[in-house]
Amino acid sequence: MVTKTETIHAGAYIVSEANGFRSRGAIKIPENQSLVPGQVLGKVAVPADVVATASAAGGNTGDATIAMDATPVTAKVKNGRYKGIAVTATTVRWEDPDGNEIGTSTHGALFNKGGVRLTITAGGVANVAGDEFFVDVTAEHGDYVYPALNLAGTDGSEVPSAIAMYPATTGAGETELITGHLRDCEVRLSDLTFPAGATADQQAAVVAALADLGIIAR
Repeated sequence: MVTKTETIHAGAYIVSEANGFRSRGAIKIPENQSLVPGQVLGKVAVPADVVATASAAGGNTGDATIAMDATPVTAKVKNGRYKGIAVTATTVRWEDPDGNEIGTSTHGALFNKGGVRLTITAGGVANVAGDEFFVDVTAEHGDYVYPALNLAGTDGSEVPSAIAMYPATTGAGETELITGHLRDCEVRLSDLTFPAGATADQQAAVVAALADLGIIAR
C-alpha cells in the first residue's frame, strides 16, 4: 500500500475575506525561507530601498541642524514621519510614525533607535524645550520583505504582519513574490503556522497582533 501525505493547500486557512482584493497583497519573500500556506510572517525593511529626509522645524528658537547618518535607516524603519521634540537645550525626545516613544537623542551624538540613524548638531543659538525636528521616511510596500515570524528577532521579523497564502522556498540570494493576507479577513486558527516552540502565551500575543491588522483568527 502506498501512503500519500496531503500537503497544506494554498489558502486553506481562509474563512472569509473583504470584497475584491482588499485583504490580499503581493509580498516579497526574502532569501533562505521555507514557508507553507498559513505561515505567520514578519516584516523587514530593505534599508537600501528606503528614503529618509531630516529637517528642523522653521519656527525653532535654536538653530541646531539635523542630518541622517551615512546608513540612515535600519531594517526596522517605519513609513511616515518621525517627530522629535526638544526637552532641553541638547536633548530631543523622539516618536515613531505611530506615536510610540523610541528614545531621546543628545546633540552631537548618533541617535540609532526605532529604525532611524541621525545626528543633531548644536548651532550658535541653543534649542529650547518644544523645538521640533523631523525625519520623513518614504518606504513603499515593495521596500519590505516578509520572512517567517521570528519571535526572537529585532529587525521587524518579530512583528506579526501578514500570512502566506502560498508556499515559498528561497535559497541564498533569492527572493520570491507570493500573495499574502495583510488585512481585513477571518482565518482558521488551527491552520496557522507559528514559530517552532512558540508557547501558548506567545501564540495568543501573535493572534492579538494580527487582530490589530484586521486579521481575525478563530
